[in-house]
Amino acid sequence: MENKKNILTAIILYPLSVIYSLIIYIRNRLFDYNIILGTKEFDIPIISVGNITVGGTGKTPHIEYLVKILKENYKIATLSRGYRRKTKGYVLATETSNFFEIGDEPRQIKNKFPELVVSVDEKRVRGVTKLIDTFKEDLDAILLDDAFQHRSIKPGLSILLVDYTQPMFDDQMLPYGRLRENRHEKRRANIIVVTKTPRNLKPIEKRILVKNLNIYPYQNLYFTTMTYGSLKPVFGGIGEKSIFDKLSKGSLSLLVFTGIGRPESMLDYLKKEISQDLNYLRFPDHHNFTKADLEKIRKEFEQLSSKNKLIITTEKDATRLTDITHKEIISDLPVVYLPMNITFLGDDEKDFDNQIVNYVKKNKGNNQLHSKSD
Repeated sequence: MENKKNILTAIILYPLSVIYSLIIYIRNRLFDYNIILGTKEFDIPIISVGNITVGGTGKTPHIEYLVKILKENYKIATLSRGYRRKTKGYVLATETSNFFEIGDEPRQIKNKFPELVVSVDEKRVRGVTKLIDTFKEDLDAILLDDAFQHRSIKPGLSILLVDYTQPMFDDQMLPYGRLRENRHEKRRANIIVVTKTPRNLKPIEKRILVKNLNIYPYQNLYFTTMTYGSLKPVFGGIGEKSIFDKLSKGSLSLLVFTGIGRPESMLDYLKKEISQDLNYLRFPDHHNFTKADLEKIRKEFEQLSSKNKLIITTEKDATRLTDITHKEIISDLPVVYLPMNITFLGDDEKDFDNQIVNYVKKNKGNNQLHSKSD
C-alpha cells in the first residue's frame, strides 16, 4: 500500500518538478548572462548565508556565529526578508521591535545583540542601499540572511549550508523533493558548510560525503554540529532555579512543541540528555501561534500524569510567543526554551574564522554603490 502511494506521489509531483526545474534554470541563466535580470554589486563587504534545500539547515545560528566573530572589531549589519512579518519594505529594528514588524529570526538576533544593526527588506538591493545611505562609512560589512537565491545582489562571499541529514545530492527538485534549485548551482558558493554533522563522524563517512558533494577547487568546505545551551524560561511561570530542580529530580515528563523546519536533532538531544518521556506537538515553520494553539498546549500539558514536568520549545518559537496577544494562556506554566548554537568540527573553526575576518578586513572601506554584470 505504501509503495503504491509513493508511486502515485511520484507520478503526480515529478512532472511538476521538471517544469519547476526548467523555470529556475532559465532564471539562473538570465542572471548569469545579465539578460533582462541584472545583478548589482556593492563595494562594501557582503556575506550571504543561504541554502538550496527548503527547511531548517541552521541559517540563524550560523548568522549569529558570524556576528560573534565580527562584532568586536567591525561595524556590521544583518539584512533579511523578515519572513511572515506584517510590515512591508525596509524596516530598521529597534530593541522594542516585535516579530510582527520584523519577523522572528531578526527579532531573535536583535534580542541577542541589542547593539547590532538589524534590518529587513524583501528587496535586498533596496535594503543594502538604505543601510549604506543611513550608516555610510560607519558600516564595515553586511550579512545577508537566506539570500542564496536572491541573485539581484552579488555577494563578495557566499556561504551555502548543506544539511547532513538531508544531503542535496540525494534530493530532487520541488515539489517532488526539497531542492529550491539544481544542486549544481552550488558552484556560486565560496564556502560550503555541512550542518548538523554528528560529533562522532567517522573519517570514512566524511570522505564519502566529501566525494558526493563534489566541491570545486575554489570552494572551502567546513563541518558544523548543533550544540545546545541551558534551558531558559520564556515567561515568569518558572525561574532558572526551578528549572534546575526539575532536571535534578531525574523522572521528568516533557511536552515539546516547535514551529521550525526540521526539529529532529533537537528532539533527539532532548530524549538523550533530558528525558525519554517526551510528548511532541509539531506546528508549521514560522508558525504564528493562535489562541486555540495555546489552549491545546495547555491541555496537553495538564494531561501529563507526572507532577514533575516541563514545556520546552525552541528559541525562535519563544521569540514569537512573547509577542502574541494570548500568551497569558500559558504564561503561568513552566515554559522554557532550548538555546541552539553551532560548533565547528576539528580545526574548521580557526580556518573558517580566518577566512571570514580576512575577507572583511581586506574589502572594507569603500561603500559606494555601483552596478556590474554577474
